Amino acid sequence: MRTHLTASLAYVLALPLLAGAAAPALAQAAREPAAGMAAQAPAAPERIREVPSVTALDPAQIKPGTILFTDHRDNPSAPENGLTPYLDWVRNRPAEAAALAPFPGYKEPDYTVTVNGVTKPRHETLKVYVAEGRFVVARPPEAIDLAAFANLAFVQRMDPAIRHKAVDPADVTPTKDPAAAFAKRPDRPWCADAAACIESRYDLEGKLPLGVKLANKLEEGSSKKIAEFVSFQSELRVLPAAEAAALSKLTRVDTAVTGGLEQTIFWVNQILRFGKFLAVFQPMPGDPTKTVVTTYMALAIKADVLDRKAEYARVPVLKNLLPAQVLMGNSSFNTGNSISAGLPTYARNRIAAFADALAKR
Repeated sequence: MRTHLTASLAYVLALPLLAGAAAPALAQAAREPAAGMAAQAPAAPERIREVPSVTALDPAQIKPGTILFTDHRDNPSAPENGLTPYLDWVRNRPAEAAALAPFPGYKEPDYTVTVNGVTKPRHETLKVYVAEGRFVVARPPEAIDLAAFANLAFVQRMDPAIRHKAVDPADVTPTKDPAAAFAKRPDRPWCADAAACIESRYDLEGKLPLGVKLANKLEEGSSKKIAEFVSFQSELRVLPAAEAAALSKLTRVDTAVTGGLEQTIFWVNQILRFGKFLAVFQPMPGDPTKTVVTTYMALAIKADVLDRKAEYARVPVLKNLLPAQVLMGNSSFNTGNSISAGLPTYARNRIAAFADALAKR
């Protein structure tokens, strides 16, 4: 990872296709359907039921073991289907944005960049992917110990492809690096009073690392290298009662919120700017022996990652693969079950892993 994203996700994810021009195995892959015609990601498991809205269905109708899921991808013809400009998100889905932004009042980043010795201000625009899931646990809320899930060991079990370790709150990037000051919370330091402060690393899978190597070779001599991994820092915490209680407006379940668990990604080296996983717990309306769990995953992508299209027109293999399609899991070059599979697969698997963990306790 770089300290700031200086090459787009198109390089990180799409440039493996360039390697296809040099390697027979990837050249064969390049002859697969073009981006708009690419094979879709593997179908979601039967337990995951795609719905237009998880809030529109009575929770009592959710079958045991079933997860309702939506990620707002309602326009399949759009290359960026499922991605919403940050400002539109705040305006059109204010309750969701308030709960899933890194902190109250969050705004798109403003900072300075230096190019050829000239320092200029920069405003960074973001696009947001949001996935929402809902399932029922056959136990009352008071029988669910959220503290058992608010620790490093639990996070390590959620996705074995991502490695995690504890980091001292004083060493998190927004606190330690003046160039990252725009990512600080205005109300408190990151990880203050959190159950865990975590540093994570995900090594790109499949053909993607080969593409990164080629991209860096093409830019030999540049000090700005593309990393073959994504690293990020996050805090994990059980929400205070007052903070959790306000989330009933978001879930639209007509019972009091009994608890909330969230992991906020506040620093990422490339591709993303922030992320959040949130789980909200409420008694089942009319049946307090069961718990309705509503989960959310929000990931904010730097818009310039998605904007680099015209420059690939002269490269036959690249012109048929848009970065947004790789991100959204619509490319034949998506692989695995984690981030390299695309955000929809990653979100589904994270929500399903969380549901499984709750069912076992």
